[in-house]
Amino acid sequence: MENKISFPYRFIAIEGNIGTGKTTLCKLLQKKSGAELILEQFTDNPFLENFYGNPERFGLQVELFFLSERYKQLKDHEVRSTLFSDRLFISDYIFIKSLLFASRNLKGNELNLYHRIFEALHTHLPKPDIIFYIHRTPEELLQLISERNRPYEQDIKSSYLERIQGAYLDYFKSLADIPVVIIDGAGLDYANKKEDFEYIVGIMSKTYNKGNHFISHKKDTFFE
Repeated sequence: MENKISFPYRFIAIEGNIGTGKTTLCKLLQKKSGAELILEQFTDNPFLENFYGNPERFGLQVELFFLSERYKQLKDHEVRSTLFSDRLFISDYIFIKSLLFASRNLKGNELNLYHRIFEALHTHLPKPDIIFYIHRTPEELLQLISERNRPYEQDIKSSYLERIQGAYLDYFKSLADIPVVIIDGAGLDYANKKEDFEYIVGIMSKTYNKGNHFISHKKDTFFE
C-alpha cells in the first residue's frame, strides 16, 4: 500500500490567480494525504456569469455572495478542526481573497460598504498556518483558461489578471505573521506529470519562517 504524504502544517492554503490550477492541486494532494478539503464553490454563485458580462452592474452581488460562502465554509472548518485536532485541512483560497478581488471590482460607496462587512467578519475566522501561491504569467493563465473552456471566462483580459496578481503580491508583502511561499509555476503541469507534482510536494513538505519565500524550478533555489 502506498504511503500517504504528510506535511508539517495542519491548515494549508493553496492560492493563485484565475486559471492557475489551485483546485486541481488541492484534489491531487487530498488523494495522496487524506486531507479534508475546503474548496470554493464558484459554480454556485448565481451572479458570476452576469458579472463577467457586466462587471459594473453585478460586481457587488458577485463579491457579497463569495464573501458569505467563504465565511460559512471557514466557520465550519473552525468547528471541524476542533473536533478533529489531528486532521490536515487544505483550502483552495484564503479569506482575504474576498477583499483583494473586491478592491479591483468595486469602487466608491459599494467598495466602502463591502469593506465594512468584510471587516466585521474576517477577525472571527481561523487563518491558515501557511500559504502556497502558484505564480503564473497572465499569458499562461489565459491559455489555461481557454483550455478549461468555461464559457463565461473566455472574455477575461490579461489586464484584469495582472490587476488581480498585483493585489495578491502587494498583500503578501504586508503579511508577516505566517509563511507565504510563492512558487514559480511557469510550465508546471502537476495534473499530468508525476515529476511536477512531486516537485510541489517536496516544496510543501518543508518548514518555513514567517514572511515571504520565493521558489523557482528553473533555479531550484530561493530568491528574495
